[in-house]
Amino acid sequence: MTPTLLGRWQTRLFLMGTIGILLTISFAEGLWGNPRGTVYWAVLGYITIFGLGWDCLYIHLQNYRWDQDWPAAMQWLAAIWEGLFLLLLRTGLRNFFSFNLPATADLSLTWFLIHYGSVWLGVFIMSQSLMRILFPLWRFRGGRLF
Repeated sequence: MTPTLLGRWQTRLFLMGTIGILLTISFAEGLWGNPRGTVYWAVLGYITIFGLGWDCLYIHLQNYRWDQDWPAAMQWLAAIWEGLFLLLLRTGLRNFFSFNLPATADLSLTWFLIHYGSVWLGVFIMSQSLMRILFPLWRFRGGRLF
């Protein structure tokens, strides 16, 4: 499957709206021994919003690949990059900018990484397995659900 931009957006919004929300509820309620709070919702929102922008870049980059595909290994690299990007914005790059992501300063680095990693891993597993079972034509429509 070669995902289209619309397909990437639909898939990202669907997975963040299901798996992302379910995992974030567990973090927001402190089910993992973490501090409870609404900060996890802000992180999920940032993951989703910035991810929609990153998808534009990923579509452009996949055009340079010989098969114009975006394999799972590239998804792992994208996850690392997106996480580092959010981490840099979260800390505010205090030496360079006075800007930082609102509502995330109260979250420790450890719980930020655990939450981000859990959401990303849940979305990755779902996209590589259950999406193909629940939506058999999803792959043949460029990732579009509708």
